[in-house]
Amino acid sequence: MLSRVANSLYWMVRYIERADNLARLIEVNEQMILDLGRVDPQGFRALWRPIILATGDQELFDETYPNATQREAIHFLTEDRNNPNSIVSCIASARENARMVRDQLAEELWEELNGLYLFLNSEESSRILAGDPSGYYEMIRRSTFTFHGIAAATTMRSEAWDFMDLARHLERADKTTRFLDITTYLEDSKDVAVTADEHWLAILRSCGGVGAFRSQYRGRFSPRNITEFLVFSEKFPRSVRFCVNRLDASLHAISGNPVGTFGDDAERASGQLLSALAFGSCDDAMAEGLHGYLDGLQGRLNDIADAIFRTYVLLPEQIDERPSIPASSISSVVKWQMQQQQQ
Repeated sequence: MLSRVANSLYWMVRYIERADNLARLIEVNEQMILDLGRVDPQGFRALWRPIILATGDQELFDETYPNATQREAIHFLTEDRNNPNSIVSCIASARENARMVRDQLAEELWEELNGLYLFLNSEESSRILAGDPSGYYEMIRRSTFTFHGIAAATTMRSEAWDFMDLARHLERADKTTRFLDITTYLEDSKDVAVTADEHWLAILRSCGGVGAFRSQYRGRFSPRNITEFLVFSEKFPRSVRFCVNRLDASLHAISGNPVGTFGDDAERASGQLLSALAFGSCDDAMAEGLHGYLDGLQGRLNDIADAIFRTYVLLPEQIDERPSIPASSISSVVKWQMQQQQQ
């Protein structure tokens, strides 16, 4: 497979997954605020700012909205095209990547993604967001579910599928750590108007894990149990460990190397992280400090993403064989890709 095709498939799915996760988080947060019915303006800011901090876009947000309210926070996360990680921007980026490899996709898959893009850029979208925000975010989530379902039903189990599956689970693992990290930002806030238990339950809802959690822990909600479930569960599809296991399997399917071995930096990094999760425990995370532990996981996931780019897109071993390519051109490629990753 051409590296540019692999790169486009990879980023198409990462952006779709990013939009889905953000829609989940915003919808749950809005519902929590509505249920409270007692949050003052300072409380609103306290509940939205941790989400923006967790996405890593706080600097851009502060520059754009120095005196932000809930409305500006929702606009920034949802519709702001100057925010490269807003839902609308993510779907636009996913569609652009899909357009470049349209011949590799089933017609139904393109139609679903293009339909979502057209909806988000229509007047009807703005009207629904203003009048029925819960329905708006539910529509986005259902469309992304449909996208993944069509992809699973129509994509041949070839390298194309492996890059798409790899991207989905890498992005999902990253977002799960960021969802959990929101609780550490909330602990530092003086204006939080809800209890810690309500926040932890909201995080679990954002990951769609309430039912699965109850079946395993018999409803014993606690920070430790929720952290163990979302980080170390071997069976829950959105846990960090489950996602890293899947992305490690996809990397080995692409390279053809046996699972448990490594032939490149990406496989080595994913194998090391998978081992750390398989043999680690929630006690280790709590002893280190949850924020520091989650920050370390995010850094290691970013390292895997960088290694994937170097191995399958930049292809440094081929660049070495072509001395005629100036170094400045290679630097431009790296700079462009880092902007794409938005790390």
